[in-house]
Amino acid sequence: MVEVKINDDVKVGGTNQCFIIAEVGQNHQGDIEIAKKLIKAAKDAGANCVKFQKTCLKEKFTKKYLERPYDNPNSWGKTYGDHKRHLEFSESQYRELFKYAHEVGILCTASAMDMVSFDFLVNMKAPFIKIGSGDSNNLLFLKYAASKKVPLIISTGMVDKTAVKTIYDIISAQHKNFCLLHCISAYPVPYEDCNLTVIQDYMNTFDIPIGYSGQEQGTAVALGAVALGAKVLEKHITLEKTMKGTDHVCSLTPTEFQQLVRDVRVIENALGTPIKKVVTSEIPCIDKLQKSLVMGCTKNKGEILYPGDVKIKVAEPKGLNALHFEEVIYKTLVYDKKEDEPLNSGDFC
Repeated sequence: MVEVKINDDVKVGGTNQCFIIAEVGQNHQGDIEIAKKLIKAAKDAGANCVKFQKTCLKEKFTKKYLERPYDNPNSWGKTYGDHKRHLEFSESQYRELFKYAHEVGILCTASAMDMVSFDFLVNMKAPFIKIGSGDSNNLLFLKYAASKKVPLIISTGMVDKTAVKTIYDIISAQHKNFCLLHCISAYPVPYEDCNLTVIQDYMNTFDIPIGYSGQEQGTAVALGAVALGAKVLEKHITLEKTMKGTDHVCSLTPTEFQQLVRDVRVIENALGTPIKKVVTSEIPCIDKLQKSLVMGCTKNKGEILYPGDVKIKVAEPKGLNALHFEEVIYKTLVYDKKEDEPLNSGDFC
C-alpha cells in the first residue's frame, strides 16, 4: 500500500498507526481563545492533528446565498453571510493558531473550502490540506489541488462510487500522496446510514490509504471503522455539546476524545496478525485446562487400543494432546496401563 508522507516524521497508511484528526471545524464559535483551548484539548487527548475550516466567503458562496436570511437557534447573524463572517478567522488569526499548535506540539491544518483558501494553507506550509465533502463534486477545485502536489486528505460524502473514482483519477494523475475518507454528510448520521463496509470496498478498489470521517454520535462506529482497516480517523471535538452550532451534537468532549484515542490504540494492538497460532499468554490455560489422552480402562502390554479404551480428560501429569486420538486407536500397547493413566507417545506401537 502507498504511504502518504505528511512530513519527515509522520506517514499515513501501511503499517503506521491510524492517523487521528480532531476536527474543530467551527466549534470555536468565532472565539480564538476557545480555538486554542480545543487545540490543547486535542493534544492532551492524544490526537495526531487538529483541524479547522478555512473559507473565502466570496469564493465559496454567491452574493445572493450570503444575503439570505438565517434566523435559527444556531445563527450568529441575521443573514447567512453575517453568520459565516462571525465564524471565520482572519489570516492573521490562523497564523496565531498555527503558531500556538506548534508550541503545544500538535500538527495543525484546515479544510480548504476554495482555491484562495487552499493557496493560503499552502503558503502556511500546512502539513496536509483537507478537502471536504462539499467539494467532492468540484472537479475544477480537485484538479487545482492536485496540481499543487501537496499531501491531501479528501472526504467523499454526498457522492456515489463513480464520483469517488473520478476524484481518485484526478488526484492520482498528479501524485499518490493522498487519502480518501469514507464519509456520510449528515449531522448527526443515523447509525444505519454509516455503511462502514464501504471502507473495505475502497481498500479493495484504491491503492492509497483509506480512512473514515464520522459525523455520527458516540465512538462505537469510529472504532468499528478502525477495526475494518481505516488508516485515518476524523471526529469532531467540542468543549461542550450544548454549545451553539450544528456540529456539537455529533462531537466528542475532550474526555470522550481521549477515550476514543485510547480505544483506537487498543484495537490496533488487538488486531495483531492474520496468523492463527498458540500465543505465550495462553500457556497457563494450556497447562491448567487443555485435555490429554488417558486410559479409559486397565489394559495389559500387547493388547490393542480400541476407541472405548481411550478417554479425553484434563490430566496430571499430561499425556498426548487429545488431537492425536485417531493416531492412537488400534495401536498395540508396549506397557501395562492402568485406568486414568495418561497415554504418551512411547506407550504403543
